[in-house]
Amino acid sequence: MKAAQTLLLLLLCGGLMVGCDGNFLELTNPNLPTTDTFWKTADDAIKAVNACYEPLTFDGMYGRFMHILQDLRADDAVGDSPWGEIQNVGRFNLNAASFGPFLAWRDAYNGIYRTNQVLKYVPNIEMDPELKARLLGEAKFLRAFYYFHLVKMFNNVPLILEPAEKEEQYRQPQAPPEQVWAQIIQDLKEAQTVLPQRYTNEADIGRATWGAATAYLGVAYLFTGRYAEADAEFKKIIDSGLYQLVDDPRLNGGYEGENNAESIFEIQFSREVGGTVPGWGGTPNPSWGETQARSITYSPPGFGWADTNPTRCLYQTFKQERTVDGQDDPRLHATMFYYRPGMTVYGVPWEQLYGNDTTSVYWRKYQSDIPGGNEFDMRSGINIRVMRYADVLLMYAETRNELGDQATAARYIQMVRNRARLPNREAEFAAMSQAQLREVIARERFLELAGEGKRFDDLRRWGWLSNPAKLAELRACDPEFNGYAPGREWLPIPQAEMDANPLLQQNPSY
Repeated sequence: MKAAQTLLLLLLCGGLMVGCDGNFLELTNPNLPTTDTFWKTADDAIKAVNACYEPLTFDGMYGRFMHILQDLRADDAVGDSPWGEIQNVGRFNLNAASFGPFLAWRDAYNGIYRTNQVLKYVPNIEMDPELKARLLGEAKFLRAFYYFHLVKMFNNVPLILEPAEKEEQYRQPQAPPEQVWAQIIQDLKEAQTVLPQRYTNEADIGRATWGAATAYLGVAYLFTGRYAEADAEFKKIIDSGLYQLVDDPRLNGGYEGENNAESIFEIQFSREVGGTVPGWGGTPNPSWGETQARSITYSPPGFGWADTNPTRCLYQTFKQERTVDGQDDPRLHATMFYYRPGMTVYGVPWEQLYGNDTTSVYWRKYQSDIPGGNEFDMRSGINIRVMRYADVLLMYAETRNELGDQATAARYIQMVRNRARLPNREAEFAAMSQAQLREVIARERFLELAGEGKRFDDLRRWGWLSNPAKLAELRACDPEFNGYAPGREWLPIPQAEMDANPLLQQNPSY
C-alpha cells in the first residue's frame, strides 16, 4: 500500500492548504493531473485511497506532534524540552499562534480533503463493485478518524464534506460538536458494513478493517456518553475472535510484533519506503520518507532529544503492585527505562550512561532500543498502534460497569491483568460499587496504555478536570496541571486558520 502513497501526494494537492504559512495555492501546475484527467480507472481509485492514509504520517499527525499534543496534557508524560512549543503543551500554556495545534489542524484537514475527493469521484469510476465499496469504506473510515482527532482536540471545527476546489469554499463556520460526532458515527457505520475482517494480500496490511471501524464506532459512542451502543460495538470485537492479547507487552511498542494479533489499527511506518527527508511540512514530494520522529522526540538522553519523559507518578503507580512471582509489572519494563539491576538502554548499562541515578525515568515504548543504535537520524520505522485489543477490553469493562454489570467488567479487567501476571482480583473487583470500579478501570488504563495518547481523553471525558478533588490528584501526580484552567482542555483554534477564515470563532479561554 505505502509504495503508491508518495507518488499520489503530488496528484492530490491542488487547492489544498499544505504550506506552513497557511496560504492557499492559487496557481495550477500544468504538469499535474486534474480532476478531469485523473479519476478514470480502478488503479486511480486505489492510488487515491492510498493517498488518504498519507497524512497520518505527517508531522501534525502521527509523524510527531499528535503524540506530543495527546500525551503531554496527561499525567503519564511530562515535557522536559528546552523548546517552548513542547513545554507549553503540558503546562496548558498554548496560544493561537502555537505550532503544534496548527500542524494537527492542517494535517487532519489535509486528510479530510483527500477522503472527500475519493467519496466524490470514485463512485463514478467503472470498476469491480466489491473493490469500489471497500475503497469507499476505507475513505469513510479515514474521514471519521481525522474528524475524531479534530473534534476531541479542538471541540469546535468546521464540518467539510465536499472537496472544496476554491479558497472561499473552505470558509465555513464551525459545526456544533454533536453534528461532527454524528458524522463520525455515520461514516464509521457505513465503513463497518463494507470493510473486510482481514486482508489476504500482504501489501494491504495496515488498511482499515471491519475491526478498526467497529472499535472506533464504539469509541465514538463512548466519548458521547452512549454506553449501551458502545458496549454493543466492543462486544462485537470480542465475539469476533479476530484478536487476542499477545504474550509480551513489548510487542506492542517496538519493531518486533508489528501488526500482531492484538493490533486493530496501526499507523504504518517504514525505513525502506520513500526517501530519507522528514516530511515536516510544505508541498509533499517523493524525497519524504515514511518514518516517524516520535522516537527521537521521546528518546532517553544520549539517544535522541528526550523532549518528553514518563512522569515519576506513572513509575510509582507501576511499582504499587507486584506480579504473582514477586516481580515488577512487565509493562513497566516495556514502557520505560528506569534504574534496576541489569537495566540497559540501547544495549548500554544504565550505570554507564546515568551513574546511580535512581530517580529519572525515560520512555522505552516506541523506541527501537537496538543495541548500539540511537534515534538521531529521525527516521524511526516503528508502527504506531493506535487501537489494540487491550484497549477494547478495558473500554468494554468500562461500559459494562456503567451499565451496572460489575461482574463482567471485573472479568475483562482481570483478563488484561493476567497478561501482566498480576494477582487475580476478579472476585474483589466484582464486589465493588460502580464508583469504586471506575477507579480500578482508570488505574488499569493508566498503566496498560501509558504513552499511547489515551490518558488525556480519558481524563476529560470522565470529568476529572472539572472535579476539584480529581484535579488536585492530577496536580499532585503531574505539577504541569497547575497551569490548567477551565476551557484549556481544548486546543486553541490556530490563528493562521482564523486569519484565512473570518467565520471561525476562538475557543473560550484563549
